[in-house]
Amino acid sequence: MPVAVHKLVPETNVLIMGAGPIGLITLLASRAFGAPRVVIVDVDDRRLSIAKNLGADEIIHVSTNIQDVDEEVIKIQNAMGSGIDVSFDCVGYNKTMTTALNATQSGGKVCLIGLALTEMTVPLTPSAAREVDVIGIFRYRNTWPLCIEFLKTGKIDVKPLITHRFRFSQEEVEQAFETSAGGGSAIKVMFSL
Repeated sequence: MPVAVHKLVPETNVLIMGAGPIGLITLLASRAFGAPRVVIVDVDDRRLSIAKNLGADEIIHVSTNIQDVDEEVIKIQNAMGSGIDVSFDCVGYNKTMTTALNATQSGGKVCLIGLALTEMTVPLTPSAAREVDVIGIFRYRNTWPLCIEFLKTGKIDVKPLITHRFRFSQEEVEQAFETSAGGGSAIKVMFSL
């Protein structure tokens, strides 16, 4: 759970870029912290459907084309219905970070969680002029006690994220890694010992 989530209060509107495992758990954490409105975007309709079932208020299918950012930002802002206070980029590409920076309201925060690229080209100057803070997170330092508490009390239920289970045999381990690497319908692949 990202450090930036600790600042979420019941008035914080959240945008999540990416409906993979990290984006979906960020959705659950945002809800656990009381975010009243959460919009999640992705390029995959199946993952967006899962996000909707997990409680996203709005889901938006986006493209991988950076030329579509301006049009998609308008869609995202309209779907939110009011200002976006915090955006979480759970992907980490130029387009996802650019979209998050452009969609977030002045004075808001963008938390980069996904680390797909080691270097990015993003519009920092216009974001800085609007006083949008950029926060990075990598190892979720000092969040484990809170995560364990949320799981123990049922405030967050991660079971819906487990889409595939395999036994711990050579054949099924190979199949599990192929399933996970192939994307498709896999969100979280687990082994039963």
